[in-house]
This record gives sequence, structure tokens and C-alpha cells, in this order.
Amino acid sequence: MALEDYRRDMETCRRCSPCKFMPLELVKGYERINVCPSISRYEFHSYSGGGRMVMGTALLEKRLDYTEKLLEVVYNCQMCGACDTSCKYSMDMEVIEPINEIRISCVESGHTNPALDRVINSLRKQGTMVPGARAKRSQWAAGLNIKDFTKEKVDVIFHVGCLTSYNRDMWKLARTAAELLHKADVNFGIAGENETCCGGRAYQMGYKEDFINQAKKNMAMIKKSGAKTLVTGCAEGYQAFKVLYDKFGLKGDLEVLHITEYLASLIKEGKLKPKKKVDITVTYHDPCHLGRMSEPYIHWKGKEIVTDIRVFDPPKEYRRGTHGVYEPPRDVLKSIRGLKVVEMDRIKEYAWCCGAGGGVNETNPEFSLWTANERIKEAEMTGAAAIVTACPWCIKNFNEAIAQKGSSLKVFDVIELLEKAL
Repeated sequence: MALEDYRRDMETCRRCSPCKFMPLELVKGYERINVCPSISRYEFHSYSGGGRMVMGTALLEKRLDYTEKLLEVVYNCQMCGACDTSCKYSMDMEVIEPINEIRISCVESGHTNPALDRVINSLRKQGTMVPGARAKRSQWAAGLNIKDFTKEKVDVIFHVGCLTSYNRDMWKLARTAAELLHKADVNFGIAGENETCCGGRAYQMGYKEDFINQAKKNMAMIKKSGAKTLVTGCAEGYQAFKVLYDKFGLKGDLEVLHITEYLASLIKEGKLKPKKKVDITVTYHDPCHLGRMSEPYIHWKGKEIVTDIRVFDPPKEYRRGTHGVYEPPRDVLKSIRGLKVVEMDRIKEYAWCCGAGGGVNETNPEFSLWTANERIKEAEMTGAAAIVTACPWCIKNFNEAIAQKGSSLKVFDVIELLEKAL
């Protein structure tokens, strides 16, 4: 697909602004009605989903060029998909897809961001999007006696992900996940030093070719292993393997599960039995790429019949964020005795982004932390002592925002609380 392929979607935009706000029937108060961090922070229409639709058509018609201001707007977007979901509450049109294509067109025409170029250079040289990574990729697994699926037969592949592998503060998450899988007698393995980036963040940043190169490397290694199931604790990696690989015809019959999905099933089967009480009140944050962005990709082939309204033959089904992974993380939390879960106003497909996605963490850390702080304020309003999530990037951004803000809110991954209960 290319930007031109989404011309009709962009022309369908009515400038009605639901891409900026939650559906009215879900609004609980004026303080928490926004869904898009970009328009909320910069308060000018170009920074909204609808504004970007105008931008896309103008680029196609040569009415706009890749100016410094246009590129500022393009790269100040977390690619969280909230505009897409909110628009599709009442409209049949793609929003996040053309926004992604605008970024791809920027990269292909040489209009990149230097900060993102550094990240992609790291990907090309080291197979990771964590520039300057010095630890060995599998150093986190020292002493855990985990199989190497490139050498031994396993039933399940555990893909750890770049941030968790190279950020020492995140090693405890990988180790806890591995220990839980061991406890449930799962025959699993990792790729060790051969593990490489899923490429999902590269695609968000507009580097489509680099994403496809990574996807092909990963799938060649996975197919060679013979394993049929891949489990990951990284929400970004989960969306890449499950949705993006499928979009580009690379996923095959690989079953992709997030660690919370897998653990929820192990608890249900009685293979993990959380018995200890964990007396704490928490609120759960839905990661964008585990939630609305992880809805299965829908392959559609047909044609649009051009009339006064949009008609497709055969009818086209749209991904609206409804079928993301929402209940499994909550089911794991509900299985823990003593744990009380209170919800924020914006949850599931309308959850507010943590701020770490789309390359904004690298290009504009101030905006990234502003976005995280908005979520921290919302979490504090619930009265919870901790915010719990299921994505290392969310954890990283929340911890940095809390340190900056001086909040007493604690941050946990779902698997950390499960481990306490076991």
C-alpha cells in the first residue's frame, strides 16, 4: 500500500473532530475527554487525525511540501491509534494507516528525523532499537537454564524484546516471565544472542523497508525451529508479530500470544495457582499496542464502487479497536487474592497513551513525558497506590514521569504482581 491508496479515506474525513475525543456516551467529565495526545498538547488542527488527513491529500496534490513545520507535525505523534478508533465509532474510513503512510513517504523521500535515524542505524548494525546497548542480548537469562530454540526443540518461543533485553532495570521482568513459565512446566526457549528486533517500532517511525527486513529474519528463524507458538511480554513486539507480520503476508500459521494471555490460560488450566494475598489497590493501564492496535489484521480484497457514499464489493470490515487484548491482563489481576482493581475513565480501546510510542520518546522526550504525566494524574484520581500495565515501554515512561513529577504512585507489570501471589 502507499499514501495514494488511502486517498479516498483521507477525502472522506468530514473535519468533525471525533478523532480528538472519546465518544460522548462514554464521557464521565470534561477533564478526561481527549484521546489524542498530539492535538491535546499542541492545540492546532494539523496535529489531529483529521488534520493529518488534510495534510496527506495536500501532499498527494503537491499543495504542500516537506517543510520543517510539516515534519514537526508528522513526527510529534505517538502513533497510538486513538484517533483511528474514535473516528471509527461512527465512520468507515482508515485513519492510522494513511498517517503511517505519510511517515513512510517522508522516509522514502529522505525527510527523516536525525534522532530516529540514529535508532534505525542501531537496528541495522546491532539488531536492536536501543542505541548504545552494551550488554549481551541474553545476559538477563544467566543461571535460569533456558533452552535455546535455535538448537533445541521447544513448543513455545519466548521473544523477550529489545528494551527488556538491554535495559538492566527491565531484566527482572524477563526473568520473572521465564520463572513463571518454568513453574508451569512449559517447554519453551529463547533465541539467546540470535534474538533480533521485531521491527515494529521501525514501522511506526516510517522505516518500512527496515521493518520488513527484520520480519523476514525473525520468521526464517522461527520457521526453522518448528515451533508453532510465540509468546512475548512486549506489547509493541506483540502487535508487530501478530498484526504487522500478518498484514505483509509473513506471519503464516504462527500463533502469537502476549504473556498475559498465556498466563491467564495457565491459571485457568490450574498450572499456576496464585494463593498468597497481595493487599494493594491498583489501576490497570491498557498499552496501545496490546489494546486497540493489536486487533487482528483483516485481509480484504475487492473494489470500491464510487457513488455519493462509500460502497465496497464485497463489504469491507474495519478494525475498530474493539477486539484488542483487554480481559486477559485483568483476569490475571482478578486471580490474585487481596488485590483491588479500580478503573480509570479512559480504558480499553479509548485508553490514553503512555507517550513512549511512535518515536516521540526519542525525538521529543518533553512531549513524551507530558503524555505520561497526563496518565499518571488520571491514575492518581482513582485513589490507587499503583498503576499496573503490560508493556516495558509504558513502565519505562511512567517511571521517568513519576520521578520527574515526584508522585508516590508505584508502577508494576502484571507479571510482577502474579509472581508475588505465587
